[in-house]
Amino acid sequence: MILFFKESSKTIAVGTQVSLNQSDIDKLCWLFGDAKMILANHLEGQFVGPRKEMITPWSTNAVEITQNMGINGILRIEEFFAADDKTTIDPMLQASYMGLDQTIFTIEHQPEPVIYIDDISAYNRKEGLALSDDEIQYLEDVAAKIGRRLTDSEVFGFSQVNSEHCRHKIFNGTFIIDGIEKKSTLFELIKKTTRTNPNTIVSAYKDNCSFSEGPKAEQFAPISQDQPDFFQITDIDTVLSLKAETHNFPTTVEPFNGAATGTGGEIRDRMAGGKGSFPIAGTAVYMTSYSRNDDNNRPWEQHITPRKWLYHNPEELLIKASNGASDFGNKFGQPLINGSVLTFEHAENQKKYGL
Repeated sequence: MILFFKESSKTIAVGTQVSLNQSDIDKLCWLFGDAKMILANHLEGQFVGPRKEMITPWSTNAVEITQNMGINGILRIEEFFAADDKTTIDPMLQASYMGLDQTIFTIEHQPEPVIYIDDISAYNRKEGLALSDDEIQYLEDVAAKIGRRLTDSEVFGFSQVNSEHCRHKIFNGTFIIDGIEKKSTLFELIKKTTRTNPNTIVSAYKDNCSFSEGPKAEQFAPISQDQPDFFQITDIDTVLSLKAETHNFPTTVEPFNGAATGTGGEIRDRMAGGKGSFPIAGTAVYMTSYSRNDDNNRPWEQHITPRKWLYHNPEELLIKASNGASDFGNKFGQPLINGSVLTFEHAENQKKYGL
C-alpha cells in the first residue's frame, strides 16, 4: 500500500506492508513538516523522483526514524517534486513520472541473462573496459584452463579489480626508458623521498593515509573518561593525518554521490588511524573540460566544438560534485576550507583532448 502526503514543495510517498492507524498517520504528518495526507490512490500530474530500482539514502534514514518513533510496517519513503517538460533530471538517480499511483515502488524488471563472451578483445573495445593486451591474453588463458567462455560479469569484474585504481599497475610497473630498464618503480621513487628525509613523518605508505607530528595543543577535557568528572586543560602532543582520495569515474557517472563518497573515503581512512582521531578540514580539486556556463563563451572556449557528453556536462559536474563533497563533509563536521578548479581542452593532429 502506498500513502501520499503533501508538503508545501513536495509529495511524499510512503510504502507500507500493513495498514496504519490514525495515531501513526498523525506522527507521519508531524514528521514530514505538518504535511497533509492525501486520500487518493492516484495523483495526477507530472513528477520527478528517484528511480524505482534505487532506494535512496534519504529513504533509509527516514524509514529508520519511523521505526524509532514506534511506527511499524513501513518499507520505503521517497520524495517527489512537481515537474513539467522543461524540468531537467539526473538520469542516473531520477525518473520522470506521469502521475503517482500504487505501483510507484513496484519493480517489474527481470534479471538480464548471463552473456558468454566469444571475443574478449572486441568486448573490451565495445564496453570501454581499458584492458591491456596482456590482460586480454590472461583472460583468454583462464577461459581455456577452465574449459568454458567467460561471462560478461566475470570480464567486467576483472577489469575493475585489476584496474589502475585498485592495483596501481603503472605506479608499480617496470619503466624502460630509451631501452634501459630503470631500477626503481614510480612508486618506489615516491616512497624514497620519505625514507631519505622523514623529517616529522610518523607513518607513511603503511595505512591509507600518512601521519605527521603536529604542534603542542591545549586539550579541554574531563580528568577521567570512565565517570563524571571535572574538566581540565592539558598540553598534549598531536599527530596530523593527511589523505588524498581520487574519485574520478564515480564522480563522472554521478557527481553528487561520487564526490560525496570521495570525501567519505578520506574521512574514513584518516579516522581509522587511531583512537581519538577526528576530522578537521578538507579540500577539493576539480578538473574538467571547459564549463561553457553562459551564452557568451570566453574566447578560448570557442576554438573547439563541445563534445556530446555521455553522463554529465562539465558545468553539471562542477556544481553537483562541489555540493556532494561539501554535503558529506558537513555531516561529519568537516568543512571544505579551500580547493581549486582547472578546465582544459586542446586540439592537435585531428584529435581533441580534455580533462
